[in-house]
Amino acid sequence: MQEKRNRRIAQLTLIAVLAALAGSVQSQTSDTKEKERMYTYVSLWAVPRAKWTEYEKPVPSNQKILDQAVGDGTLIAYGDDFNLVHTADGYTHDNWWSSHSLAGLMKVLDAFEKSSTTTTGVITSVTKHADVVLVSRHYNWRAGTYKGAYSHGSSYALKPTAPDDAVDILSKSVFEPLMEKLLADGSVVEYEVDEESIHTESPNTFWVYYVTPTAEGLDKVNAAIRATLKADALIAPSFGSMVDFVPHRDSLDRTDVTFK
Repeated sequence: MQEKRNRRIAQLTLIAVLAALAGSVQSQTSDTKEKERMYTYVSLWAVPRAKWTEYEKPVPSNQKILDQAVGDGTLIAYGDDFNLVHTADGYTHDNWWSSHSLAGLMKVLDAFEKSSTTTTGVITSVTKHADVVLVSRHYNWRAGTYKGAYSHGSSYALKPTAPDDAVDILSKSVFEPLMEKLLADGSVVEYEVDEESIHTESPNTFWVYYVTPTAEGLDKVNAAIRATLKADALIAPSFGSMVDFVPHRDSLDRTDVTFK
């Protein structure tokens, strides 16, 4: 009987937490128009260490394709990353581009496939490769080109009991308010909350990424997260009620990026 009562109390607590978050989201976004979807194509590469320098040399033909696509409105951003925290079987590099349409992503992909750089040179020495197509409705950036920046990513898995709009609830009530403040003071220059558009992993997975122009920005973000959790006692239990932390992983990359 006591166990059933405790379970019932826990259920009521969860409902109260979710209702409070949902109410907060509704009050914050009742007059806010939903953003146009941002799609991102990511190519992940495992490059042998002896080939890193060669791989990281800019290829003029690739740069021309990307700059033309930004110039004509096909792309809204692009970049490349070098993994700073390596794992035994992980990827070392990635390159990506973003558009407001899947057609925009495919147009650039077609241009790369017609380029000789995809079939010759260092690209032929990679030991592992994968592609990901992401979609985001929660994002923002400061236009410009940033060299030697840092990109931090966190992957999360929703619990089976999480509401269907859990990513929206968490984004609007937690991630966006936090990241918009950091964007305003220049600590970060971009953030996004992503889900897969083409599912190659569990549909319950989502990612939170941000780009900071300096290493000090990483500490500023961590400090802001701690302050936010301390200021709002609802955030930690609400996050825990919807997210399974067992599969959670982080990434940290050195990044060259352009945002239109």
